[in-house]
Amino acid sequence: MSREQRKKLDEMLRRPKPGKPQTVEEMRANFAAMMATMLVPAGVRTTPTTLGHRPGVIVDPAQDARPGIILYFHGGSYIMGSPYTAMSLTANLVDKTGIRSVSLDYRLAPEHPFPAALEDALAAYRELLDNGAQASSIAFAGDSAGGGIAVSTCLMARDAGLPMPAAVVTFSPGLDKTHSGASMDSKMGLDPFFTREGFALTDEMYLAGQDPNHELVSPARFADLTGFPPILLQAGTNELLLDDSTQLADRARAAGVDVILDVTAGVPHVFQAYTGILDEADQALDRAALFITQHLRC
Repeated sequence: MSREQRKKLDEMLRRPKPGKPQTVEEMRANFAAMMATMLVPAGVRTTPTTLGHRPGVIVDPAQDARPGIILYFHGGSYIMGSPYTAMSLTANLVDKTGIRSVSLDYRLAPEHPFPAALEDALAAYRELLDNGAQASSIAFAGDSAGGGIAVSTCLMARDAGLPMPAAVVTFSPGLDKTHSGASMDSKMGLDPFFTREGFALTDEMYLAGQDPNHELVSPARFADLTGFPPILLQAGTNELLLDDSTQLADRARAAGVDVILDVTAGVPHVFQAYTGILDEADQALDRAALFITQHLRC
């Protein structure tokens, strides 16, 4: 691990930000601009597609793809982002596994609050199955809000009687809209991105008055994970959402689910996106790629 790399990244992320409140459109534009600076592996190929009546992007490796599908859900607090803002993460998983990914452009709040994004994710999974893909050949993956979508879509699929995917991989997932984990306070100031006030704003847009105690928005607190596939939870110690992962890991163990809680010291939210900048990002993606290839059965 490189302390110097982590220090430089933290300093970069703490540069002064706009002082005035931003509109949703400004938040989306700024997020897209930030994520566009992330490195994408050379040679991966992208193709627009439609899945579950929503746009998406197929990401193929430079060489012939191995069997299997990574169904990817991007982050952005449920109000911003797209398959392209998560491309560094999606493309690196594809590059490291040799497995095709389909990244979903689910509906965003506040125009489409909970449960629109989850409905889109379930529809995408259902269409993959209807088109002949075996559940054992599909892995769910996602970062931040997308990690929450990956977990909650499993809950919805199980309750709908659909087979479980082979594995779930999450990068700094958001799994608790009650924000009751101890890290919400203990990591305050260490986290260069988030505050309670910021979460209150984005949660209001996503929940639109609905109950944060619902298992689909706070699975780390309320979900029964019985029957879940193996889960990989990756997070950093410098993030308010750390205990979203630790609490879900506890629930997974209690339900008899195979789970790996993979915590990296001194790194921020979705640190895996900083490939080429942070050694820990490449190493974490290597571990995620291995987890996926170990669990897919094609």
